[in-house]
Amino acid sequence: MEWKASHILVSSQDLARRLKQEIRQGARFEELARKHSTCPSKSSGGDLGWFGPGKMVGEFETACKRLGVGSVSDPVRTQFGYHIIKVTGKRGD
Repeated sequence: MEWKASHILVSSQDLARRLKQEIRQGARFEELARKHSTCPSKSSGGDLGWFGPGKMVGEFETACKRLGVGSVSDPVRTQFGYHIIKVTGKRGD
């Protein structure tokens, strides 16, 4: 299985929760990524492209496995900070 995902990476859980709420209320994920994310992917709206098993840290990959295409996660904590993840594609078995 491979996933295509975008994310917003921030240092605080409070900010991650606030951004998730903004998305729920209709804010565009890509715009929030460009404005708030600390990851270099912010220049592309948080797009990480396609990746397979073992390419992302465990917590991130587990969240992607659980999400349906088009779904947005609650904050996911990794050693890099707090991620809001949007799965934009799945392929493979």
